[in-house]
Amino acid sequence: QVRLVESGGGLVQPGGSLRLSCAASGSILSIYAMGWYRQAPGKQRELVAGITPGGSTAYGDSVKGRFTISRDNAKNTVYLQMNSLKPEDTAVYYCNADTVITIESPRQPMDYWGKGTLVTVSS
Repeated sequence: QVRLVESGGGLVQPGGSLRLSCAASGSILSIYAMGWYRQAPGKQRELVAGITPGGSTAYGDSVKGRFTISRDNAKNTVYLQMNSLKPEDTAVYYCNADTVITIESPRQPMDYWGKGTLVTVSS
């Protein structure tokens, strides 16, 4: 029904930048929050950043001031601009769409996850 596809991951040197994108497709009527989570080897998945349709944002403490989340509501797409990357930012980054209402299930909102994109920060 709903598919989230991330792109933009890769290998970058410390101090560098990357921009992640996540496009949601399917018979979507509306999406509440969209966001990015990450999971490093041996660690729990953690919130990186989230954004509401109105543009309110929230960031994990470790990325504040370095990462910026944005959203194109018309395209059901969310972006994550990552600057001043550090080795500890290395992780698989997952896109999340929260409270998605579809044509098929207008009264049963659901959450969806992408498959993840790997970001490696290393010299």
